[in-house]
Amino acid sequence: MNSNIVMCFVVVCSLSFSPLLSHCRPVLSSIAANKLNDLIESTCKQTPNYNVCVSSLRSDPRSSKATDVEGLGLVMVDVLKGKAQETLDQINDLLKQSPKPELKQPLGYCALSYGAILNGDIPQATEAFTKGNYKFAEEGCNDAANEADLCESKFTPPGSSPITQMNTAVHDVAAVTASMARILLA
Repeated sequence: MNSNIVMCFVVVCSLSFSPLLSHCRPVLSSIAANKLNDLIESTCKQTPNYNVCVSSLRSDPRSSKATDVEGLGLVMVDVLKGKAQETLDQINDLLKQSPKPELKQPLGYCALSYGAILNGDIPQATEAFTKGNYKFAEEGCNDAANEADLCESKFTPPGSSPITQMNTAVHDVAAVTASMARILLA
Protein backbone atom coordinates (compact mmCIF):
# COMPACT_ATOMS: atom_id res chain seq x y z
CA MET A 1 0.00 0.00 0.00
CA ASN A 2 2.82 2.43 0.81
CA SER A 3 4.29 2.04 -2.69
CA ASN A 4 0.87 2.96 -4.15
CA ILE A 5 0.82 6.12 -2.04
CA VAL A 6 4.30 7.12 -3.18
CA MET A 7 3.53 6.22 -6.78
CA CYS A 8 0.33 8.24 -6.71
CA PHE A 9 2.14 11.20 -5.21
CA VAL A 10 4.75 11.05 -7.96
CA VAL A 11 2.06 10.68 -10.60
CA VAL A 12 0.03 13.58 -9.21
CA CYS A 13 3.11 15.77 -9.32
CA SER A 14 4.08 14.70 -12.82
CA LEU A 15 2.15 16.00 -15.81
CA SER A 16 3.61 13.41 -18.17
CA PHE A 17 1.70 10.57 -16.47
CA SER A 18 -1.72 12.22 -16.41
CA PRO A 19 -3.58 9.08 -17.68
CA LEU A 20 -2.67 7.39 -14.39
CA LEU A 21 -4.27 10.13 -12.28
CA SER A 22 -7.68 8.54 -12.47
CA HIS A 23 -6.27 5.47 -10.73
CA CYS A 24 -4.57 7.47 -7.97
CA ARG A 25 -7.40 9.82 -7.03
CA PRO A 26 -9.55 7.05 -5.52
CA VAL A 27 -6.57 5.80 -3.50
CA LEU A 28 -5.78 9.30 -2.18
CA SER A 29 -9.45 9.94 -1.49
CA SER A 30 -9.69 6.65 0.37
CA ILE A 31 -6.61 7.47 2.45
CA ALA A 32 -8.03 10.90 3.36
CA ALA A 33 -11.40 9.37 4.28
CA ASN A 34 -9.73 6.75 6.47
CA LYS A 35 -7.64 9.40 8.21
CA LEU A 36 -10.77 11.49 8.90
CA ASN A 37 -12.68 8.44 10.14
CA ASP A 38 -9.74 7.58 12.41
CA LEU A 39 -9.74 11.16 13.79
CA ILE A 40 -13.50 11.10 14.38
CA GLU A 41 -13.40 7.62 15.93
CA SER A 42 -10.45 8.30 18.24
CA THR A 43 -11.87 11.65 19.33
CA CYS A 44 -15.42 10.44 19.88
CA LYS A 45 -14.23 7.49 21.96
CA GLN A 46 -12.99 10.06 24.49
CA THR A 47 -16.36 11.83 24.82
CA PRO A 48 -19.29 11.04 27.12
CA ASN A 49 -21.58 10.16 24.22
CA TYR A 50 -19.83 8.34 21.39
CA ASN A 51 -22.98 7.91 19.27
CA VAL A 52 -23.97 11.59 19.42
CA CYS A 53 -20.40 12.57 18.60
CA VAL A 54 -20.00 10.28 15.60
CA SER A 55 -23.45 10.92 14.15
CA SER A 56 -23.09 14.70 14.54
CA LEU A 57 -19.69 14.81 12.90
CA ARG A 58 -20.45 12.38 10.09
CA SER A 59 -23.66 14.20 9.20
CA ASP A 60 -21.91 17.57 8.90
CA PRO A 61 -19.90 18.01 5.68
CA ARG A 62 -17.60 20.52 7.38
CA SER A 63 -16.06 17.61 9.31
CA SER A 64 -14.31 16.48 6.14
CA LYS A 65 -12.16 19.62 6.28
CA ALA A 66 -11.16 19.12 9.92
CA THR A 67 -7.58 18.01 10.39
CA ASP A 68 -7.49 17.89 14.19
CA VAL A 69 -9.59 17.83 17.35
CA GLU A 70 -9.82 21.64 17.34
CA GLY A 71 -11.43 21.53 13.90
CA LEU A 72 -13.89 18.88 15.03
CA GLY A 73 -14.64 20.97 18.14
CA LEU A 74 -15.51 23.97 15.97
CA VAL A 75 -17.84 21.81 13.89
CA MET A 76 -19.50 20.59 17.09
CA VAL A 77 -19.96 24.17 18.33
CA ASP A 78 -21.85 24.87 15.11
CA VAL A 79 -23.92 21.72 15.58
CA LEU A 80 -24.69 22.95 19.10
CA LYS A 81 -25.67 26.36 17.75
CA GLY A 82 -28.08 24.75 15.27
CA LYS A 83 -29.72 22.59 17.92
CA ALA A 84 -30.01 25.50 20.37
CA GLN A 85 -31.56 27.73 17.69
CA GLU A 86 -34.00 25.00 16.71
CA THR A 87 -35.00 24.61 20.37
CA LEU A 88 -35.44 28.36 20.87
CA ASP A 89 -37.59 28.53 17.73
CA GLN A 90 -39.76 25.72 19.10
CA ILE A 91 -40.06 27.48 22.47
CA ASN A 92 -41.14 30.70 20.76
CA ASP A 93 -43.67 28.80 18.65
CA LEU A 94 -45.11 27.21 21.79
CA LEU A 95 -45.30 30.60 23.52
CA LYS A 96 -47.18 32.07 20.53
CA GLN A 97 -49.77 29.29 20.81
CA SER A 98 -50.91 30.69 24.17
CA PRO A 99 -49.85 27.73 26.27
CA LYS A 100 -51.51 26.65 29.47
CA PRO A 101 -50.48 28.82 32.41
CA GLU A 102 -48.41 26.00 33.89
CA LEU A 103 -46.30 25.95 30.69
CA LYS A 104 -45.99 29.68 30.10
CA GLN A 105 -43.59 30.41 32.95
CA PRO A 106 -41.17 27.51 32.31
CA LEU A 107 -41.20 28.20 28.57
CA GLY A 108 -40.39 31.84 29.29
CA TYR A 109 -37.48 30.76 31.48
CA CYS A 110 -36.29 28.42 28.73
CA ALA A 111 -36.43 31.22 26.16
CA LEU A 112 -34.05 33.22 28.37
CA SER A 113 -31.81 30.18 28.88
CA TYR A 114 -31.52 29.52 25.17
CA GLY A 115 -30.91 33.21 24.55
CA ALA A 116 -27.95 32.92 26.93
CA ILE A 117 -26.70 29.84 25.11
CA LEU A 118 -26.92 31.48 21.69
CA ASN A 119 -25.67 34.93 22.67
CA GLY A 120 -23.12 34.03 25.33
CA ASP A 121 -22.03 30.41 25.57
CA ILE A 122 -21.70 29.59 21.88
CA PRO A 123 -19.81 32.77 20.90
CA GLN A 124 -17.50 32.17 23.88
CA ALA A 125 -16.84 28.58 22.81
CA THR A 126 -16.29 29.53 19.17
CA GLU A 127 -13.83 32.29 20.01
CA ALA A 128 -12.04 30.14 22.57
CA PHE A 129 -11.60 27.18 20.19
CA THR A 130 -10.37 29.56 17.49
CA LYS A 131 -7.84 31.23 19.78
CA GLY A 132 -6.68 28.01 21.42
CA ASN A 133 -8.13 28.92 24.81
CA TYR A 134 -9.67 25.51 25.40
CA LYS A 135 -10.54 26.06 29.06
CA PHE A 136 -12.96 28.84 28.06
CA ALA A 137 -14.31 26.66 25.25
CA GLU A 138 -14.99 23.91 27.78
CA GLU A 139 -16.68 26.36 30.16
CA GLY A 140 -18.90 27.80 27.44
CA CYS A 141 -20.04 24.34 26.39
CA ASN A 142 -20.58 23.18 29.96
CA ASP A 143 -22.65 26.32 30.58
CA ALA A 144 -24.79 25.47 27.54
CA ALA A 145 -25.36 21.94 28.84
CA ASN A 146 -26.32 23.32 32.26
CA GLU A 147 -28.74 25.84 30.73
CA ALA A 148 -30.50 23.04 28.84
CA ASP A 149 -30.77 21.02 32.06
CA LEU A 150 -32.08 24.02 34.00
CA CYS A 151 -34.68 24.65 31.33
CA GLU A 152 -35.93 21.08 31.61
CA SER A 153 -35.98 21.26 35.42
CA LYS A 154 -38.51 24.12 35.33
CA PHE A 155 -41.25 21.78 34.15
CA THR A 156 -43.28 19.67 36.57
CA PRO A 157 -42.42 16.87 36.64
CA PRO A 158 -38.99 17.26 35.08
CA GLY A 159 -38.74 15.30 31.85
CA SER A 160 -42.33 16.06 30.91
CA SER A 161 -41.83 19.25 28.94
CA PRO A 162 -42.86 19.64 25.32
CA ILE A 163 -39.14 20.13 24.52
CA THR A 164 -37.58 17.32 26.57
CA GLN A 165 -35.97 15.63 23.56
CA MET A 166 -34.59 18.93 22.29
CA ASN A 167 -33.17 19.84 25.71
CA THR A 168 -31.55 16.41 25.89
CA ALA A 169 -30.05 16.83 22.41
CA VAL A 170 -28.61 20.26 23.28
CA HIS A 171 -27.22 18.92 26.56
CA ASP A 172 -25.61 15.90 24.89
CA VAL A 173 -24.01 17.88 22.04
CA ALA A 174 -22.74 20.49 24.50
CA ALA A 175 -21.23 17.79 26.73
CA VAL A 176 -19.49 16.16 23.76
CA THR A 177 -18.14 19.52 22.62
CA ALA A 178 -16.91 20.38 26.12
CA SER A 179 -15.10 17.05 26.26
CA MET A 180 -13.32 17.88 23.00
CA ALA A 181 -12.03 21.05 24.60
CA ARG A 182 -10.94 18.96 27.59
CA ILE A 183 -9.02 16.63 25.25
CA LEU A 184 -7.13 19.65 23.92
CA LEU A 185 -6.24 20.71 27.47
CA ALA A 186 -4.48 17.41 28.17
